[in-house]
Amino acid sequence: MTVVFSHFINMDRCCRLARRGHIAWVVLLMLDILCDVSDCATQAEINKHLEMGREFLSRGQYQDALSHYHAAIEGDNTNAVTYFSRGTVYLALGKANLALTDFDKVLELKPDFVAARVQRGHILLKQARLEEAGQELERVWQWDPHNQDAAHYRNMIDPARDDIALAQAYMRGHDYQAAVDLISKILEVCPWSSMLRELRAEAHSALGDNMAAISDIRSTTRLLSDNTAGFYKLSLLHYKLGQAPESLKEIRECLKLDPEHKDCFPHYKKVKKVEKQLTDAQEALQSQDYRRCVDLANKVLISEPQVANIRFQAYDKLCQCYQKDDKVSESLRSCQEALAIQMDPRILCDRAEVYIASSMFDEAIRDYHKALEIEEDYQRAKEGIQRAQKLQKQAERRDYYKILGVSRNAGKQEIVKAYRKMAQKWHPDNFQSNESEKKIAEKKFIDIAAAKEVLTDPEKRQKYDNGEDPLDPESGHHQGFNPFQQFHQFHHGSPFQFKFHFN
Repeated sequence: MTVVFSHFINMDRCCRLARRGHIAWVVLLMLDILCDVSDCATQAEINKHLEMGREFLSRGQYQDALSHYHAAIEGDNTNAVTYFSRGTVYLALGKANLALTDFDKVLELKPDFVAARVQRGHILLKQARLEEAGQELERVWQWDPHNQDAAHYRNMIDPARDDIALAQAYMRGHDYQAAVDLISKILEVCPWSSMLRELRAEAHSALGDNMAAISDIRSTTRLLSDNTAGFYKLSLLHYKLGQAPESLKEIRECLKLDPEHKDCFPHYKKVKKVEKQLTDAQEALQSQDYRRCVDLANKVLISEPQVANIRFQAYDKLCQCYQKDDKVSESLRSCQEALAIQMDPRILCDRAEVYIASSMFDEAIRDYHKALEIEEDYQRAKEGIQRAQKLQKQAERRDYYKILGVSRNAGKQEIVKAYRKMAQKWHPDNFQSNESEKKIAEKKFIDIAAAKEVLTDPEKRQKYDNGEDPLDPESGHHQGFNPFQQFHQFHHGSPFQFKFHFN
């Protein structure tokens, strides 16, 4: 009633001042009236938010509770209980730093708020800030010696301190596995310690378990705000594993926090360059632009002279692209470089294909078997062994590619050209004067004609490439091949005047 009566008095004053022309005073009095009314409404809203926050908190609906406590604090930032309630919600959500900030505010407003000190000590213990935790819980003990929660947390501090010192000693002594095991135990008590997770990540890296190290460092980026060092370490670890896209993603997170970071910025430029070269090389391989693929893969080797897993990917591309471009020796050398870094079953099969192209069937079969030792159900290797064995058996009879002097990747036009040249050279009519030479020429001529017959027929060539000779009587596909049916002498009977008929 007093507030309402005051509003009526002020309204009357406004009217009198307005009649006298004092407009400025009228404005000030009206604002004062509106502020008073707003304060009454705001307090009601604050109470409503606190009530809803408690209700959602009791149901375990933490995000909903949090939104109402935010609103209540915006309306009244002097209520210690409201800050404590919001801090409790943050704690339930695992947001330790935000909870700690709220409990600090509670103790600023009400230093003897024991529950807030207990929770603050608990958070400091979980963060492995053991000295601070001990001091906070000591204050609680002085005020409330029978507080069971405070006593429980205090009893954890000394063992945790001793274990941390021992873990650090293990690290100095290079006993990394013992360090990992002990730190894992300590983290059950201090799960929010970024220091401990960084220490365990260092031990994991020393043991060669980079994925475990990545997991620990990633946790530190969530535990610490603005953790540029964490994102930089993540990027380095991914890059070391040859994971350029993932490395690029993490280094960009560092640059979001600090665009000119002295370590992150130069590393970003390097990773971005290498990642693009590898991506473009893969696209060139897929689009069958093998020369460009080779060029880009060689650029990767120049850009990254040290990190083995990045170089492995470059050699892998060279192995494939040189092979597709019929550069056998270059392909073989690149495959061997890749396998020296990592024994990969696919690359073993790629090298086996290069060996087959060079008629080195024993070596190819050996590589297929190595691939199966790594991955016992690798179908490509199983099929490769069968194919290489067939080709090896076939090579003991006739190698049509070798007969015509062409590669296994030769096209029809190249095969026909080689056939004409060889047929002219070894046609029996050229050896009429010497019977033994004529018999050798007849044999070679038959082989040359057979090679043309098989290699210019797509279906027969496919069978041959799969290890089956379609002209071998034992294959079951032989249909009475006669090489001399393909030649017709001209009228003058010159042994070099042949008419060639090609299907």
